[in-house]
Amino acid sequence: MSESLDAQTRDEIDDQVAEAFDAYLADRLAEPGPLRASLASSRSTRLVLGTVGLGALATALAPDGNIVVCWIWGAIAVTNVAWLLTARHR
Repeated sequence: MSESLDAQTRDEIDDQVAEAFDAYLADRLAEPGPLRASLASSRSTRLVLGTVGLGALATALAPDGNIVVCWIWGAIAVTNVAWLLTARHR
């Protein structure tokens, strides 16, 4: 009997934690911000997906040197961050 009570108590706690986490995420998603604004724009999504696709292609075609791959992904990161910052000011 004690084991089933413990399992039931754990289930109730898990449910309460899940509900609190859901409420927290809903509040965070309702807040304005650059990431939320960029996700609302399909143009931003295309840019991010395009740069990641080009980065994957460039990584596959890059020579064995890791320096080249690091520069490629660094440029992609700078491009995407700059895009997020400009999207926020629109």
